[in-house]
Order: sequence, then structure tokens, then C-alpha cells
Amino acid sequence: MRGLRILLTVVVILGVLFVVVDRVAVYFAQDEAAGKVQTSENLASAPDVSIKGFPFLTQVASGELDDVALTIKTYEATTANTTGSGTSTIRIDNLKADMKDVKFSNGYSSATAASATGSASIAYDQLLKAAKSQPTDIFTGVKAQVVNLSDGGDGKIKVDVKISAAGQETTYPVLSTVTVDGDTVKVHADNLPKLVIDLADSRIRSITDFQQTIDQLPGGVKLASVQAAKNSVEIKVKGSNVRLAG
Repeated sequence: MRGLRILLTVVVILGVLFVVVDRVAVYFAQDEAAGKVQTSENLASAPDVSIKGFPFLTQVASGELDDVALTIKTYEATTANTTGSGTSTIRIDNLKADMKDVKFSNGYSSATAASATGSASIAYDQLLKAAKSQPTDIFTGVKAQVVNLSDGGDGKIKVDVKISAAGQETTYPVLSTVTVDGDTVKVHADNLPKLVIDLADSRIRSITDFQQTIDQLPGGVKLASVQAAKNSVEIKVKGSNVRLAG
């Protein structure tokens, strides 16, 4: 019995040591991965990387991680507008991605996920960059500009359009639908404002309707869907063969 107790004690101690070593290895691996992502994506600060599953060391030995969660607090995404000021970047907040079946290559220096899904948000002031926020002629003596974006309720965006004519200024709230088409977020007015001056729809829509192309997201993930929310536009992202590092 004494020998059995000693054996059990040794097994427990070894088990505890294995868990400690495994968790320490995860900590260092997460820190290393965060540094690689920060460098490859040119981030201002290191992201949060969480390697899930236990034990970690056996996953590493197999050359594949089951599940890795990545959180980037702030990301400056490259854009390509066809309307608005032509800004080169747009800030995306709280980008979270859940990566599945992450495989290592090049001696563990790079890693690629078979698939990834996630979410993020774009503040209304950032999306406003894509709109014509400067006064624009839509008719002789009539100027229009988008002055604000906000939540319109029921998944709609409220686009405030200011019309200036004959020394008078009036702001019209326009409920709009926001959608995703490939790499582009599109805002389309559901109903155009009824102005004192009768104008062709196309002239009004040149102001109310706008779009923002976001073609370079971390790891190559793509826009999947978009929804207007209280303080921002909430987006869903997805991708396959998504680069985590390297």
C-alpha cells in the first residue's frame, strides 16, 4: 500500500507539473503570436490572442491548433471610395475573430486557419467619411451635404442631409438601408426627402446614397453582413485560409 501511495503521489505531482508547463507554454505562445500579428498587420498595439483547448503541447506536437481567438481593439482598414472625401483608411473597432483548425508551417514561423468568423464595429463618424460631408451643388443655388449619421431604429441608418437654398438651411432626416456587396458597405435611402424645390431623384441620391469599400482586413477575412446599431454599424466577417501570422 505504501508503494501504491507513493506511485499515486508521483503521478499527481507529474500531472500538476504537466499542467503548469502546458499553461506557461500557452502564455508564451500567445504573446509570441500577438507580436507577430502586430508586426504583420502594422498595429499600434498588440492584439489579444487566446489559444483554446487543452492540452496545448499535444496540439503543438500535431502541428495544428483547434481554436484560436483574436481580438484587435483598433484597426485602420484600407479603403477605396467612389464617393466622399476619398479617405485612405477607416477605423474599425473591436475586431474579434474565432479561427478554427490553425495549421503551422515554415517551422512554426507562420500559421493559417482553415476558417474564421467574427465581428467588429464601425463608428458613425468613420462611415461619414464616405459621404459627401462638404456642401455640394445639386441645382443652381442649391447645395446639399450629409451632416450626420446615427441609428434610425429597426436596423436602419438615419442620414441627416442639410439643404441650403436662398439663404435658408433645412436639415432632412433620411432613413436608409445599409448592406454589404462584396467588399463594399452601401447606404441607400429608403425614401428621399420632399424638398421645396423639385429635383430629379438622381441629384438627391448623389448625396444621400454612398458607399465605402473596405478591401484589406486582417488575415484576409471579408465582410459578410452589416447592421445599423445604437452607436455604430456592426459588421460580421468571415474567411477561409485566413493568415494568423507569418
